[in-house]
Amino acid sequence: MAAAGRKHLVRDFNHFITCYLCRGYLIKPTTVTECLHTFCKSCIVQHFEESNDCPKCGIQVHETNPLEMLRLDNTLEEIIFKLVPGLREKEEQQEIDFWKRNQPKENGQTENLRCPRFGLPDAGADGADGDDDYHRSDPQIAICLDCLRNTGQSGESSVTDLMKRFIRCSSRVTVGTIKKFLSLKLKLPSSYELDVLCNGEIMGRDHTLEFIYMTRWRLHGDNTYPMVLEYRPRIDFG
Repeated sequence: MAAAGRKHLVRDFNHFITCYLCRGYLIKPTTVTECLHTFCKSCIVQHFEESNDCPKCGIQVHETNPLEMLRLDNTLEEIIFKLVPGLREKEEQQEIDFWKRNQPKENGQTENLRCPRFGLPDAGADGADGDDDYHRSDPQIAICLDCLRNTGQSGESSVTDLMKRFIRCSSRVTVGTIKKFLSLKLKLPSSYELDVLCNGEIMGRDHTLEFIYMTRWRLHGDNTYPMVLEYRPRIDFG
């Protein structure tokens, strides 16, 4: 009976909620689908810049692109935040501070992307502010959207430069949402497919701007700001 009433301490669960790579609590816990080992998102992404193998068990995760085999574990994240008092607030504040340090100065060329659901604007919006939550509390990021020309693709003439290439939005916005925004602004038919690239690499639909900045732009770009994303008609390799 005494054992049944024993109170567990956070350290009793450390084996399950700490990262094998940094030895700290798992931040944005991310699981390798091939072996189901979990690490901090930033830790495993940095590891995969140098290796295609799981750092814990050594299994080859993917021959060329191990990042495609990663999945966020939101359930585990919530459990950790409940177990460790103050961890959520600390991480959120650090994230906000990071983006504040990396904000560009206003130059009048940046469009604020405001959409109640995605942090992006309605293409027909007149710019008036409403009372909805436009993700203003999210960490913000400024990006430049450039049209990639001379791809040789049919329909290339339909994809043109935006009137305002510099935009600001939530760092949690995904590439899929950026594609929707571009389609609305360029008045493309719903069946029209776009590719979005960073440093010449096609970005996955579910990649967030934060993920792209941390794993593609900051590490492989020239560290200028804002981050540049290119778009073009989808290339069919079939």
